[in-house]
Amino acid sequence: MTRMVGDGTSLGPLELFGGRWGVGDASRPDTHWVEFRPDGLHQHEPDSEGRSIPWPRIMTGVRLTWGKHSWSTNSRGMYTLKGTVAGRAGGWMHLTLRHPYEDQALRFDQHERPYRAVDALRLESLMRQLVDEGRPQLLGDPEWVGRAVVSLTGGKNSWITSRALRRAVTGAITSADPADPADPDGPSDPAGP
Repeated sequence: MTRMVGDGTSLGPLELFGGRWGVGDASRPDTHWVEFRPDGLHQHEPDSEGRSIPWPRIMTGVRLTWGKHSWSTNSRGMYTLKGTVAGRAGGWMHLTLRHPYEDQALRFDQHERPYRAVDALRLESLMRQLVDEGRPQLLGDPEWVGRAVVSLTGGKNSWITSRALRRAVTGAITSADPADPADPDGPSDPAGP
């Protein structure tokens, strides 16, 4: 059984605030953050209506970087010895889009709390795997994201391999997917009722 999630539930920079999932600190006014909506990503920016990117436009290249500027690739993997993201200058969600083909960098302001490196890597891996599978629209379903986040949070904050990331994310996707609609009660008990 999945535990309930409420505002403040997080996975690295991804946090539930006001019933909406977003990357970056949405709780403070005048911040940059990226909202997961049913129709796609929406970049929130101070003094602007922001911009939206529909899910079908997103293709490979999803990654998170840290730093004041989007081109600062040196800060792609800057983490402290305690296993948290180093620096507080903000972050960037990089995407490659189609129709027309272009690279985008969506800015987000970091929360006051530190991000565990393993959580940031799991979030990046989750987004990348859903895009690779052609199912990024699942990120626009708040309940689905909540189930995936519950599955991915916790555990040791230690160095992990690409294989371990894939295994964790595949497990989270499987646990977040709804039960087979043809069998709402799940597998039947061969021993009977």
